[in-house]
Amino acid sequence: MYSRAEKSKIRKDFWTAFGQYMKPVPSETGFRVNWSNYKTGVKHIFFRMKAELDFASIGIEINHADEELQLLFFEQFQEFKKILHTQLNEEWDWELHHIDESGKIVSRIQKIIPKVNVMDQNDWSKIISFLKPRIIALDAFWANMKPAFEEL
Repeated sequence: MYSRAEKSKIRKDFWTAFGQYMKPVPSETGFRVNWSNYKTGVKHIFFRMKAELDFASIGIEINHADEELQLLFFEQFQEFKKILHTQLNEEWDWELHHIDESGKIVSRIQKIIPKVNVMDQNDWSKIISFLKPRIIALDAFWANMKPAFEEL
């Protein structure tokens, strides 16, 4: 069993390693980007990556406090669902008005890889191999689709 401090350090080490691995990769627009903490530039829309004890995930999270506006953003993504899935080269799971770990209602579009553990360094390459192509594909999608969301 790991102490809270050990878990925190291992997670920090993983994200530092991921950031270093991704550092030479330019964004679709050609600019440097902090891949570990990707900024969409649109309020209430986030690209979230998680590496946990029993899974890793990547996704788009819409966290507007107004559920009707959250639905509007979600429906806007649904308009581009085919483009998104083509860019990602796979289908993701869509969840409208999901209650997250902190009790907030969010909507998300995500992909999960089960049975990986961020505490096990032997799994890091699997997690990075899972996250890398998907965050790059999300960036490419976002480079083209962001203007449609800025208008909402």
